[in-house]
Amino acid sequence: MKRFWTAARAVEAEDGWGVELDGRPLKTPSRVALVVPMRDMAEAIAAEWSGAGEAVDPRAMPLTGLANAAVDRVAPDPVTFSGGLAKYAEADLFCYRAAGPAKLVQRQAAQWDPLLAWARRRFEADFVVTDAIVHIGQPAATVARLGQAVAALDAYRLAALSPLVTIGGSLVAALAVVEEAVPLDTIWEAVSLDERWQIEQWGDDDEAVASLANRRTDFEAAARFLSLLG
Repeated sequence: MKRFWTAARAVEAEDGWGVELDGRPLKTPSRVALVVPMRDMAEAIAAEWSGAGEAVDPRAMPLTGLANAAVDRVAPDPVTFSGGLAKYAEADLFCYRAAGPAKLVQRQAAQWDPLLAWARRRFEADFVVTDAIVHIGQPAATVARLGQAVAALDAYRLAALSPLVTIGGSLVAALAVVEEAVPLDTIWEAVSLDERWQIEQWGDDDEAVASLANRRTDFEAAARFLSLLG
């Protein structure tokens, strides 16, 4: 898509804040006006459009994409959407450990155990941890409580939670980002540990390094989206 506007700005809407491009409301792919709950978020989205080049790159507009998802995909059926994310409680990354080598085992324990400990306290949940490669079930109460935490989120937070969960493979980590329980860098280090370990062992692979960098960019964009919700 080529750039067709000159100026983008945040404007107050009836039920929140929208964005106008040369005075026309920015719309979602479903052709409804894009409205977000906070002025700061609308201004950040407007900044993405203001900073676009002549050829528009959707990947350079992650906040716009997440807002579109909230309005078009999540808001029409938040129960179904949240239910899909809640399923990650049944197979959280942090519950599946390496049997070796010892250095990797130690790193996983050092970075993953504190996040599981936080989740135990926060949600009164327990977790079964294994070094086997087969799926293990988590306690029903744990799955239910994490599912309740997800279901309590609004459409905008659910839209941001989705990439956090799918990129990191951990619902526990994603909820820690939502609640700002742990510094974001610490959470990213935890969810990217296995990939970084592989790069360390086999040397820099341009494709693997680029893929990890792109995933981090998307992870951090989702966290920023959450921060703009206040």
